[in-house]
Amino acid sequence: MDQDRRPVVISLEQALSLPYGTLRFVHLGWRVIRVESTPRAGQKSQGDPNRYIGRPVAGEDRHSYYVAPNVGKEAIALDLKAPEGRATLHRLIEGLDADVFCTNTMPSRHRTLGVDYATLSALRPELIWCSVSAMGTAHPDVPGYDPVIQALCGFMDLTGDRDGPPTQCGPPISDLKAGDEVFAQVLLAMLERERTGKGKMIDVSLAQVAASWLQTFTPLLDMGSDPSELRRNGNRHRQFIPVNAYPTSDGYVYVAIGSDHQWRRLVAEPEFAGLDQERFATNEGRRLHQEDLHSLIAEVTSRFRRHEISAVLERAAIPNSPITPIEEVPDLPFVREKATRTLTPDGRTVRLPPPAVDLESLDARDRELPFAPGYGEHTESVLAEAGFDASEISTLRDSGVTAP
Repeated sequence: MDQDRRPVVISLEQALSLPYGTLRFVHLGWRVIRVESTPRAGQKSQGDPNRYIGRPVAGEDRHSYYVAPNVGKEAIALDLKAPEGRATLHRLIEGLDADVFCTNTMPSRHRTLGVDYATLSALRPELIWCSVSAMGTAHPDVPGYDPVIQALCGFMDLTGDRDGPPTQCGPPISDLKAGDEVFAQVLLAMLERERTGKGKMIDVSLAQVAASWLQTFTPLLDMGSDPSELRRNGNRHRQFIPVNAYPTSDGYVYVAIGSDHQWRRLVAEPEFAGLDQERFATNEGRRLHQEDLHSLIAEVTSRFRRHEISAVLERAAIPNSPITPIEEVPDLPFVREKATRTLTPDGRTVRLPPPAVDLESLDARDRELPFAPGYGEHTESVLAEAGFDASEISTLRDSGVTAP
């Protein structure tokens, strides 16, 4: 591949898992063209359902939930149920020399829509093809959303108060993990292609990526742990004691002690000297007596203001943090300094999460990315770039194969 040419990703995407994965290519400076469906008769909304979730930001088709994962992309609308629409997509893949094709439509629809690996790799053997679905292409008819996957893979059994109901994690972690896997596996395939000249099929399962994160849970079952030892435990760590959120006179502080050495440093502080007891000297002892220990620590911390107890903990080099309200997170220095941003069409600045790691490609753009595209915004310009003439574009539009 020409080293000066931006890689081109064409992505039949909606919801979050895949749009987040392709956003990471945007961060690298790659070109991402998202494909959405054309309007259905009697259906008010158009394209990605996430366009209409949250508060309206830029017209009726760009609501707040849609914006962040889709900044810096182009958007086209095609009717892939029509032969002309499938032919148009295939011509785009060839005409734009697409490097990557992604989709998170259900695998049972791949062949019908003309986006299956066999069809697209025949057009362009060097194409890297990536699917995201609930349980992979081996289970083509299984729909999936993040909370359902969290329920299926045990995450809800691990999250929440000990005596409370199963609870989903706050961030949609199986969606985001799947997106990260798209990013990692496509990069690996790109490296392999440099050596072989061939493309690759990548099959990402939300359920499998979720299960891959159970490193400190399921293996313990085969090494003598009772399931009760693994289940939800509130803010407490199941193995390292004490790790918990403790009350102060003006809020909470989260404390994490991961070794006996750290414990000795804590009880050397005058405020915690009363906890310097033989039964608490080892992690195993603290685990056996954890109910008493958590109560005793809470008695200490509740006598102080949050910043006062944090000062004591920092003096002892004990990891700790206040429970930061979500509205304050964008102003944390390490977030604010690394954040990206975009501008709404009417000129408002929207702060976006930072990339996972520092990237020169973002610094070169002053960390600002173009606003998320409107529905079908780039359809005609992308078609023209791929070699469609004005008459062909007009015919596709008038017949409803493209939109708007």
